[in-house]
Amino acid sequence: MTARGREIVLFALLAVAAVVLWALIRTYPNYDAYYDLDWGRELLHGHAPSFDAYKAPTEHPLYLALGTLLAAVFGEHADRALVLVAALSMVALIWAVFRTGRAVFGFWQGVVAALLTASSFALLLYVARAYVDVPFLAAVLWAAALEAERPRRGLPVMVLLAVAGLLRPEAWLLAGAYWAWCVWPRDAQGRRHPHLGLLALVIAPPLVWALVDLAVTGDPLHSLHATSDLADELHRVRGIAHVPGSFVSFVVDALRVPVALAALAGLALVALRVPRPPARSLHVPLALLGAGTLAFVITGAAGLSILPRYLTVPVIALTLFAGEAIAGWTTLPRGGRERRRWGAGVVALAVVGVVFVVAKAGVVHRFTAELRFITGVHDDLVATLRDPQVARARRCGPVTFPNYRLVPDARWILDASRTQVGARSARRRPHGVAIFMTDAKTLSRYGFADGASPRTNVPDPGYVPLVRHGRFAAYVSCP
Repeated sequence: MTARGREIVLFALLAVAAVVLWALIRTYPNYDAYYDLDWGRELLHGHAPSFDAYKAPTEHPLYLALGTLLAAVFGEHADRALVLVAALSMVALIWAVFRTGRAVFGFWQGVVAALLTASSFALLLYVARAYVDVPFLAAVLWAAALEAERPRRGLPVMVLLAVAGLLRPEAWLLAGAYWAWCVWPRDAQGRRHPHLGLLALVIAPPLVWALVDLAVTGDPLHSLHATSDLADELHRVRGIAHVPGSFVSFVVDALRVPVALAALAGLALVALRVPRPPARSLHVPLALLGAGTLAFVITGAAGLSILPRYLTVPVIALTLFAGEAIAGWTTLPRGGRERRRWGAGVVALAVVGVVFVVAKAGVVHRFTAELRFITGVHDDLVATLRDPQVARARRCGPVTFPNYRLVPDARWILDASRTQVGARSARRRPHGVAIFMTDAKTLSRYGFADGASPRTNVPDPGYVPLVRHGRFAAYVSCP
């Protein structure tokens, strides 16, 4: 079997393993992803998606389309199907990181970068909650891999960046930079070609985004305005002054300390041109790092929320440099002084890594506990909302929660409209079914939110206990 064949078989087996783990470990989408499913169901019912719902997240056109498709095909099980898409996207991301690292630095550097990506608990949690970031990163890194393997390939790379641009706007910068990269060389007559087809793919994602916003809300910049307003309402960290500190802390947290040190070492080795076979297509990880960082800076300057998720592209780029620092010595001649020195440095870094792993051993337990919590909360919520007594009591009024945090989940479970499920922090209802959390962790996670009064966790006068299932209790008041 050829090396290419072995590679395909390996990642096919990894995809099978991802499907098996998805089947064995039940997890469910996060707040934003559930809204994409709710909006997709609204479209299938012939209604405009409720982008302007109370505390609704920013829409992402391609994830909205995916949510609509999955809702049409899988019905009430579309939420689990969306998690499967995220799991398979993670496999695609790991493969793309390997291909990029191999093309830029070498085989073992690609292997190490792929392993570091696969072991990221932050990314694995994104998979478990079906975050849009995972398929976005897969599209960006496959574009990077194709470009690294054959620079200025053009259309295939730009198509992938256009797909990524319909998932997250950070890809717009990468697409614009790539178009400029393809245009820059002159032909034999000293002319530059505009590559209008590629330029159209640069323009298409923001245009589609604006058209979707315009069609649904009448405001082509609704996503920008809504994101900024929501950041203000939720009192999130924002503003250019917070960018430098947040950048460092977010990157180190996402990479983990040993990997962050390795990434810095990899950057230094490249900058100092330590004797070794020269890196190929070095512009690819540098472009990912530069464009991702610039997008984060622009986010802060625009007054939007400064969140760790917005740094996933530069984090992956730094992972590639970490792979170079850890495995780059394998490309040096055997017995050479440089190889011995480099190997000694890797051993020292490995010692730091072992100490870090021992110190952070509890992270694995916290991760598995979080997965059990996600499943338990969902199961208890389903049991509560589908209890026959709750079903009958819904005739008295809407189902309400203390705040917005579980509203999209409940809407999906009940196949309910925005008027049938709501948040008491938005408007107190005189009658209906009020849901409360009965344990400390669930109350802490879902019972409180910025801008919401803690009193929404206490039944209003006239509400009487109805049912209780695990972490949730339902109260009812009828006219």
